[in-house]
Amino acid sequence: MTDALTTPAPALAPTSTPSFADASADALAEEWRLRRELAAVYRLVAHFRMTDLIFTHISLRLPGPEHHFLINPYGLLFEEITASNLVKIDLDGNPVEPTPHPVNPAGFVIHSAIHAARADAHCVLHTHTKAGCAVAAQREGLLPVNQMSMEFHDRVGYHDYEGVALNLDEQRRLVADIGGHPALILRNHGLLTVGETAAQAFLRMYYLEKACEIQVTAQAGGAPLVLPSPEVCAYTAQQLTGEATSDFEDHDAYGLAWSALLRLLDRTCPDYKD
Repeated sequence: MTDALTTPAPALAPTSTPSFADASADALAEEWRLRRELAAVYRLVAHFRMTDLIFTHISLRLPGPEHHFLINPYGLLFEEITASNLVKIDLDGNPVEPTPHPVNPAGFVIHSAIHAARADAHCVLHTHTKAGCAVAAQREGLLPVNQMSMEFHDRVGYHDYEGVALNLDEQRRLVADIGGHPALILRNHGLLTVGETAAQAFLRMYYLEKACEIQVTAQAGGAPLVLPSPEVCAYTAQQLTGEATSDFEDHDAYGLAWSALLRLLDRTCPDYKD
């Protein structure tokens, strides 16, 4: 079902425009569309309480050979992010246009490694949530406790903790550990998802976070857990990712969910588009 979000959303006409030097009208319109989509994801992460004050990042690759990305201005809460105050950076995390906002290049170590290694990782989303960090500290990692977790059955990598991710040498191990998976659990650290769009990365994170919350809650009850067979888990994963054939199929589910989330933002914080 997540494949429905690989199709770009309809472009939105800008109401105000950052300065994009030497950009064609089409390139400018596409960058503005992507800015709004990424700003929406920042606001949704804040709305669903998946933030860690000003820390963690969501980065989005821009089209073109320059390898430029959008990322949050360092120091702003996610609820303060707008389309126009997102910062454009290069693969080393340095701003490529004048900006009044600082960036945190060290925080881009994880993101830049995955962007560089994965052509499909247009968006990289990283969180430090309570439930995500709890599961990241468990030896068995994510368990197939609930249907939500089964989307990630054999589709999540694990990366052992090496300290704060400030060293470039760690990048090759991060890349090896995520492999071709849509998600990565950073041991003793947090969660990470990638997507061909910011919307896809967000919805993957939303359900990965829910899976972790359910697992921690189920374990807190103290009763033995009932886990489906590996065969059922594998089949359910294929159903949820659109790879299996069932009597009924729902290819529009995540696209409809994303549209509903945008309506939520339009009601609660429409300034994300500014």
